[in-house]
Amino acid sequence: MASRLHHRGPDARGFQVLGKIGLGHTRLSIIDLEAGEQPIHNEDRTIWTVFNGEIFNYIELREELEKRGHRFYTHSDTEVIVHAYEEYGEDFPAFLNGQFAIAVWDSRREKLILLRDRIGIHPLFYTRRDGRLLFASEIKALLPLFSSSPRLDPVALDQIMTFWSPVGKTTIFEDVCQILPGEMLVVHNGREHYRDYWQWTCPEDGDYRHGNEASLAAELHDLLRDATRIRLRSDVPVGAYLSGGLDSSVLTALIHQQGAELRTFSIGFDEQSLDEGSYQQMMIDHLGARHSRIQCRNPDVGDAFERALWHTETPILRTAPVPMMLLSGLVHDNGYKVVLTGEGSDEVLGGYDIFKEAKIRLFWARNPQSRFRPLLLKRLYPYLDLSPGKAQSYLQAFFGAGLDNPGAVCFSHIPRWNTTAHCKTFFSDELKSHLRDEATAQFESSLPEGIRRWHPFNRAQYIEAKTLMAGYLLCSQGDRMLMANSVEGRFPFLDHRVIEFANRLPPRLKMKVLNEKYLLKQAMRHALPAEIIQRYKQPYRAPDIPAFVEQGQARDYVEALLDPHSLRQAGYFDPQKVQRLFNKVKRGRAIGAKDNMAFVGILSTQVWHKHFVTNYNEHYTNH
Repeated sequence: MASRLHHRGPDARGFQVLGKIGLGHTRLSIIDLEAGEQPIHNEDRTIWTVFNGEIFNYIELREELEKRGHRFYTHSDTEVIVHAYEEYGEDFPAFLNGQFAIAVWDSRREKLILLRDRIGIHPLFYTRRDGRLLFASEIKALLPLFSSSPRLDPVALDQIMTFWSPVGKTTIFEDVCQILPGEMLVVHNGREHYRDYWQWTCPEDGDYRHGNEASLAAELHDLLRDATRIRLRSDVPVGAYLSGGLDSSVLTALIHQQGAELRTFSIGFDEQSLDEGSYQQMMIDHLGARHSRIQCRNPDVGDAFERALWHTETPILRTAPVPMMLLSGLVHDNGYKVVLTGEGSDEVLGGYDIFKEAKIRLFWARNPQSRFRPLLLKRLYPYLDLSPGKAQSYLQAFFGAGLDNPGAVCFSHIPRWNTTAHCKTFFSDELKSHLRDEATAQFESSLPEGIRRWHPFNRAQYIEAKTLMAGYLLCSQGDRMLMANSVEGRFPFLDHRVIEFANRLPPRLKMKVLNEKYLLKQAMRHALPAEIIQRYKQPYRAPDIPAFVEQGQARDYVEALLDPHSLRQAGYFDPQKVQRLFNKVKRGRAIGAKDNMAFVGILSTQVWHKHFVTNYNEHYTNH
């Protein structure tokens, strides 16, 4: 099991068997390089822990625990976990500021506790096999204890082809579950119970945080500065990603304010519409950063795609994770193990175009017959080449979905989910026979009871955080692509104090009319060039179909995996429908978002099947 996680912890391994439980750990040494090896225990060796991640407030927490009589034998952040559990019992996660997957074994009570950080930055999976509970940071570490090759969960694939990732406890592997963000699983006396120790929540009935704009901007700045300060704690050098967008620029400016050496890394693309090199250079010059950049070409994405899928362990609908894996490779090659990134700012502080769309669509819904209101949506996507004749029908067809029910709890995301669901038209009859309920209906039933009383903007933020962010951006595009090269990412915008502050802000301060992340811009306007503050938001994208097909020729592995025989063997997709799409791709006619997502989604599912089902006996068993 541990050998499958070597990329997550190449520096050391530790094991402990304690009666009913075995604990294993692979270490990426970042804090207390000499003595921080896991598993770690308390004074009388009755409480043990293994964990992946960081406790950023470990210094302050250790001081408090020492005042209460606890004695430490290391200087690691890991050790505060066992003493915090001794002191506070199952309430101990409330005292942690960090990102983590944690297992605690209380040998006196024979109690196991599994928990995951509030936002879901670090993964934690579990399954039950032959009367045993198995848990690990990645599913591939569970596979050596399977009695046969794993099976795909059709419901999870249906969710991926709707939300971009599985939701809830589901994973693409049948009978393998995940601990949810902010959740704890306690196993005691043969019984299991789950509890939420933290929830992403928003005010009801307009009970927002009071204060003038300037004071709230100053408070946000101070929170972000402290969140960055504690995430610079490390016994190894720390770098930062610099994309040239607002979030990474804010982050690097905050690091600069701490007086820390600023070492930055970025990625560039040959295609001009994807590249942000000029803005990256602007920030490098502004802050005097020492910078490294990797150039990503279309063939680079196609070459690395299969490796990326081994790390994601789940199908993906876009190739965007692949360049992020190449970027973490650049970090690793430069001798860095830790980078800070700006992920989470859009979800927490209101930056995405989908939030703007929802505002315009709500305005449009008040007068659905208007020919002028939908045209406001053209301002969001100036790169869409829409002639006056086509604009009205296109905008009506795409953004008009759900307009008849603007009070629907998922109103903001209906157009996106409808677009993504095009992928499901390629499902085989066999796979469709396993689906009972609509994915969106299942998701709606899992939402918090009071969410309908939240402001529509806050609802949209919550849905985005619980679907795309937790399951895709922080997992497939985040943790997995970082750890593929033994690099840890840290996310100041996802400090729970920042989230709790932002969730109580009036929505108008997060997006003023259509000016996204308004309060963040106010908080940082004196620290950044005006061009960065005022630039039009450019979403991070990577080449999709062009990474696999050039001048009508597809890569060999793509041809093999999309061959009708391979498709029939896997059984997930209709070979004839896929062949028609593949032919369209080769003729250069598959240029829209729907076709790109369907093609990458089908191909990545086939790669997943090859890695984890077809090659199971070769790679995951001991024969």
